[in-house]
Amino acid sequence: MTMKPLADRVVIKNVEAEETTKGGILLTTSAKEKPQMAVVLAVGPGGNVDGKEVKMYVEKGQKVIYSKYAGTEVKLDGEEYIIVRQSDILAIVE
Repeated sequence: MTMKPLADRVVIKNVEAEETTKGGILLTTSAKEKPQMAVVLAVGPGGNVDGKEVKMYVEKGQKVIYSKYAGTEVKLDGEEYIIVRQSDILAIVE
């Protein structure tokens, strides 16, 4: 099953958090910080959103950094995804 976001929405999937610190200490699952870096899986068409023209700047396959508490978490076919507005994406990682 696939998701096709509407308007200025973007479907992203978190990149796994580091399991060790720079000093080599292993982190437990509860000690890991929620990652803010994700891969873009699908991008909406943009268009007229709330009376304003929105152009989409992100593309499928790009790594992005998004706001910490942004988006809606959804589970589809056993996988976890996040749907965010393009404005919640802070940067594209190159």
